[in-house]
Amino acid sequence: MFQTSVLASGSKGNSILIRSRNTGIILDAGVSMKRIWEALDALKVPRTLIKAVVVSHEHSDHTRSAGALCRSLKIPLYISPDTYAYSSHKLGRVDELLIYFDAGTDFLVGDILVQPFRSSHDAVDSCNFTFVHDGRKLGVAIDLGYFSKLTLLKLSEVHALVLESNHDLQMLMEGPYDWNLKIRVKGEHGHLSNDQAVGLISQVLHPGLKNLILAHLSETNNLPEIAYKVMNDYLTSIRSDINLMLANQYCHTPLVDV
Repeated sequence: MFQTSVLASGSKGNSILIRSRNTGIILDAGVSMKRIWEALDALKVPRTLIKAVVVSHEHSDHTRSAGALCRSLKIPLYISPDTYAYSSHKLGRVDELLIYFDAGTDFLVGDILVQPFRSSHDAVDSCNFTFVHDGRKLGVAIDLGYFSKLTLLKLSEVHALVLESNHDLQMLMEGPYDWNLKIRVKGEHGHLSNDQAVGLISQVLHPGLKNLILAHLSETNNLPEIAYKVMNDYLTSIRSDINLMLANQYCHTPLVDV
């Protein structure tokens, strides 16, 4: 067994569950602990399965309840030293629970291998991840302004992928954001557009990639139906049978096999 569920995804908060039979990991806890408990209960995942929280970067939509979750469950908080330096005031007392990691250095949580690698986002030490268990690999690539050669290399053999499809470029440029924020979002350290998500998939898609979850959709600059159509049109054009899903800000996805 190796599964994932996007518990919440969007600019108001992000959290992803990765689980094997014996180990559960929460990647980011940017929503309330109550929301995470409710999602786990609905998925019938016992809290005792959760062995660690991993934080990708310091922004509040990824760190909101990370410290509280670790204190409640008495589990480690995996975080990079620079990310901790920028977010310690948000996390509360976690000194005795801290385990530092560095991008590019793999580490084990239970029977799941965690492989962090750098992402192009406007944070001090932003990471994307792959997770490996029993010969299966899950990729998570959200909060990145562009996909580097490293990103493509790391995602080239994943069996399931959680991928950012943040904005529709026309909606962003014609929308209510001020000009500087528009430039940030569409820039190299911002977020992937729907079209950029297609560009990434076009370079990593292979027969073993069975499940694709589009995530971190903007509520202001995107619509679920647009993000889905842009990706689905591409997948249809190449006759791909990949299972395409959308993550949501307010409800969790089902458990998806990796």
